[in-house]
Amino acid sequence: MPFARGRPYLAIPGPTVVPDRVLAAMHRPAPDIYGAPLQEMAESLYPDLRHLAGTTGHVAIYIGNGHAGWEAANANVFSRGDRALVLVGGHFGLGWANALRAIGVEVEALDLDRRSAPDPGLVEAALRADRGGRIRAVLTTHVDTATSVRTDIADLRAAIDAAGHPALLMVDCIASMGCDRYRMDDWGVDVTVAASQKGLMTPPGLAVLWFSEKARAAGRDAGLRTPYWAWEPRALPTGFWQRWAGTAPTHHLFGLREALTMLVREEGIEAAWSRHAALAGAVWAAAEVWSAGGALELNVHDRAARAHGVTALSLPPPLGARLREWTERVAGVTLGIGIGQPEPAAQGHFRIAHMGHVNAHMVMGVLGVVEAGLAALGVPRGAGALEAAAAALAAAAARAG
Repeated sequence: MPFARGRPYLAIPGPTVVPDRVLAAMHRPAPDIYGAPLQEMAESLYPDLRHLAGTTGHVAIYIGNGHAGWEAANANVFSRGDRALVLVGGHFGLGWANALRAIGVEVEALDLDRRSAPDPGLVEAALRADRGGRIRAVLTTHVDTATSVRTDIADLRAAIDAAGHPALLMVDCIASMGCDRYRMDDWGVDVTVAASQKGLMTPPGLAVLWFSEKARAAGRDAGLRTPYWAWEPRALPTGFWQRWAGTAPTHHLFGLREALTMLVREEGIEAAWSRHAALAGAVWAAAEVWSAGGALELNVHDRAARAHGVTALSLPPPLGARLREWTERVAGVTLGIGIGQPEPAAQGHFRIAHMGHVNAHMVMGVLGVVEAGLAALGVPRGAGALEAAAAALAAAAARAG
């Protein structure tokens, strides 16, 4: 008997759950794009976006998804024939590298372990070997959504500085913005890329770039820049329309305004980071118990290298696919698929998202459904996973006071 007749729950790492307040903010007639109310509301986004990323730098918003954010970053920094050093620690690091190759940028890819944080020493060595200074930028994902590996960005900047190399540091924060601690200026990041559909709690459709004055200056001769992707008119416009290279994405802006009010002005970004860390800890506690007595395995063993917004796990194939089918069909919970894995291994991988508009009862509900699914499928596992998750949440609440 299926028990999925109530409200379904989407536990995939994007698009994430959109708050009712954000949906309500978007549910309105089309506004006058030439009128002051819309323009004033849109301008209010930029201080909050700077605060969110920890920067005093420039902000440009594009109509598009995360891949559009990559394209915008690439176009404003590179020319054909330039060279980039890309850390490939998962499916999305590889995706960014391939996006560069497709537009004529030479890519030196550091093929990294998919289960642990990148070694900054490898980056330093690669930059020291670049005696001609051809590498224009170092690119990495802060969190690779496929593997749930989190990169230490401050360590990466230290490696670039230790090599004495002038390369820009460009970071994909699509899966981490609003979920994992991020301090763009403090960590010496030059370009940050994010999108609306994950930690920013807004439907897919907006890509956001933050860029430093150093990146702006370095990219002035970028041969791949086009009028649409150019970031200066969007970040430093002389007229409102220039921010969008045409018509503004009005209803997405209303939604993003409400999401930023919730995340930045009401909860506060430090509190949001703490919430995500606590909820991630509950998921890890359950998964560690399951894995101690059975077939389930966390992709990242080192807690310090795990993302706070998504956890990648695996079972012997095809049990991961069977578990996802059971949780959705029987219990109304959709888990994330395993991506970036060859077959048949992909049939064993799955992901639990705990990013954006998510709280304790949502996470505990997902863990309870996973426990039921493992039991229904007869998967060997350790006992006491839900108790461990509850204890982790209780301990986090006690620390928070």
